[in-house]
Amino acid sequence: MTIDDHLDTRPSDQELQELQRLLTGGVPEPSFAHLVRMSDDTGLFEHARGPIPKRWHGYCVDDVTRGLIVICREPDPSDQLVRLAEIYLAFLLHAQDRERGFHNRMGLDRVWHDEPETGEWWGRGVWALGTAANRGPTPWIRAVALERFDDGAKLRAGLGPQSRLNHAMAYAALGAAEVAEAHPGHPAALSVLADAAVTIGRPAPDPAWPWPEPRLEYGDPALPEALIAAGQHTGDETLLRDGLGLLEWLLTLSTRDGHLSPTPAGGWSLGDPRPAYHQQPIEAAAYADACARAYTATRDRKWLTGVRMSVDWFLGVNDSGIPMIDDATGGCFDGLGLDWRNPNQGAESTIALISTLQHARWLERIPAEAA
Repeated sequence: MTIDDHLDTRPSDQELQELQRLLTGGVPEPSFAHLVRMSDDTGLFEHARGPIPKRWHGYCVDDVTRGLIVICREPDPSDQLVRLAEIYLAFLLHAQDRERGFHNRMGLDRVWHDEPETGEWWGRGVWALGTAANRGPTPWIRAVALERFDDGAKLRAGLGPQSRLNHAMAYAALGAAEVAEAHPGHPAALSVLADAAVTIGRPAPDPAWPWPEPRLEYGDPALPEALIAAGQHTGDETLLRDGLGLLEWLLTLSTRDGHLSPTPAGGWSLGDPRPAYHQQPIEAAAYADACARAYTATRDRKWLTGVRMSVDWFLGVNDSGIPMIDDATGGCFDGLGLDWRNPNQGAESTIALISTLQHARWLERIPAEAA
């Protein structure tokens, strides 16, 4: 099987109409209003009480990287968003130590409260730098981000037990895929992609549990997405097939009565009850990311259903039937319970919403492009 074998033929008019309905029905435009509310001239506050930033909890690299990624994904960002991208990138550069990794947590006093390490936030930092190097809204953002991507990529050999290795390398691989898209053959990017594939490994032989880890955890769709990206940019059909197979298994496991029922905050393994709570917005966003990449790699329209289920999770088509969007603030609620939602609107949750709605907007163009 070659990569081209995954490509579908041109859809019929009826199929195009169904695609249009699937992708565009009732999807709002992403709002950056709450992201702006959560930001200042230093960075992005991590937590909120309702929609009001908890300034006393300070900033973290994890969320700043997410904020930088969604702004760089905007096709025509406003001047205000370009300014935020510059603030977020400056924060990330300040967090980066070229020899040891990244700091993660800064207090409101603008003092780092930890030492630079190569934890999971290192992978997110490399992801954000790679995205900014490819899609940054200005030439100077792209140039600086590419330089510091190279610095961050060199530290992957220093990943230690403080990092979830598979996830850290998967996040770094997504940044490397961005660089490889803008600079085909880029040595550091291709090396990160290859190393990530080795770290994640092949699917396990048990068809009931092919997952490369003993338990499902936070942000797992990034693992098959990284394998798909590695297959795309290295031309390795085995990696592509492995990534698609793992993603299909994970998405099937996380589909209940036709809607997304993602892994809860505490993780999940065989024998645990389903549906399970507390569900987090970042899980739905991770499925949207991975399914969108699977579609670009294969043109198989089943992945569009995965993206649409991710969008619908925010709109209330979820295990509790509760919308997760606050239309008044532009924010997203932090978690979904059996019959409740967390009223707080932290940075991670709101960025997850923005990211997912960005995919919905992008996918709206697919019927026209397929015609």
